[in-house]
Amino acid sequence: MHMSRPGRSISNRYDPVTRFRLLVGMLILASVFSAGECLGKPVILMDDKGREIHVEQPFQRIISLYGAHTENLFHLGLGPEIIGVSVNDRFPAHVQEKPRFSFHDDAEKFVAARPDLVLIRPMIDNGYPALVRQLERYHITVVSLQPADVTGMFDYWRALGRLTGRLDTAEQMVAVFQKKTGFIESRLPPVPDRKKVYFEAIHSRMKTFTPGSMAIFALETAGGINVAADAPASRNTNIANYSKEKILAKAHEIDVFLAQKGIMNPVSLDQIFNEPGFHIVKAVKNRHVYLIDEHIVSRPVPRLFEGIMTIGKLLYPDIFTFIEKDL
Repeated sequence: MHMSRPGRSISNRYDPVTRFRLLVGMLILASVFSAGECLGKPVILMDDKGREIHVEQPFQRIISLYGAHTENLFHLGLGPEIIGVSVNDRFPAHVQEKPRFSFHDDAEKFVAARPDLVLIRPMIDNGYPALVRQLERYHITVVSLQPADVTGMFDYWRALGRLTGRLDTAEQMVAVFQKKTGFIESRLPPVPDRKKVYFEAIHSRMKTFTPGSMAIFALETAGGINVAADAPASRNTNIANYSKEKILAKAHEIDVFLAQKGIMNPVSLDQIFNEPGFHIVKAVKNRHVYLIDEHIVSRPVPRLFEGIMTIGKLLYPDIFTFIEKDL
């Protein structure tokens, strides 16, 4: 191998054009090494169970056991990296192509798929600790995440971005969501003219949502006033206790009655209209009772914006017709 003599620099070894090309090449190489050092520095994040997760490189083989995780992963632009989803996942359409997993499955089924990351939520962590321990025994990283409010939702999107190497996309998700909700808030009617709403979570037990929950954020961002803002949380969840007596005590205030509809609340309009005592509720008398798909108001996903728009069109159809055109 030819070795240059010591002390001989680029400036006196090559002509000006060659020197320029070499310097450009060195700068490019330096930037590549610099980027590599940044990528090589592990990201550390804490999940909802208190685990400290060291992300040395993006996870490449992910099993998601919660529909919100699955939806957000697809929204981040992931596809082949998602090697398994929950048995109940239905959105987006691509989810139909993925193998199905459940927290009821044996750990061996997960191990056979060779995931490097299994995404769960606290309910699974608390209810199925044996499965979690077995997965970790096989050196599979388990991360438990589920935000309680919209501020937490943004941090949750960023956490998924860090886990998958898509932080820039996650930040863009946050920025777009905030820009669109900010635009809506700028077009809403003055507070005294806003409609008062009761938002039902579970009809059979007369439960509503806690202040600050995804559903109430959707309601309030759409310009509704939550008449059950005094509802106490039930078992540290986003579901709040609210008796029929309390609902009827505010019957004359309730301009609109909303109810989420889905697995958590398989309710019909007839059930609400025919509920004993509800005939005195202002919204029931005026037939302003509406069902909202639970997936667009209760999950920490970008589709929450669809829930906001859906509620807004019910409360203020004229205003939201113009908002939809301008967005």
